[in-house]
Amino acid sequence: MVTSNVREEITTQLRLVAREQDKRLAPLTDDLSLLDSGLDSLCFAILVTRLEDSLGVDPFTASEDATFPVTVGDFISFYENAAT
Repeated sequence: MVTSNVREEITTQLRLVAREQDKRLAPLTDDLSLLDSGLDSLCFAILVTRLEDSLGVDPFTASEDATFPVTVGDFISFYENAAT
């Protein structure tokens, strides 16, 4: 999958999950901390499950030494690297 499509899918899913879970999503920038995004752990669990379905990859289980991304940009890069 092309990396721009990965970014688009992630941002689309972030917005959908926030809306469905009635969360106020902060403006999405690469340097936005995931902790400050407005989403909680349930939202991220839903997001990761949906991204595994749509992108066909779960970078959290694909690597034994994976560290959790801190920012939105880190999160997107994490998926872009796993999808290649």
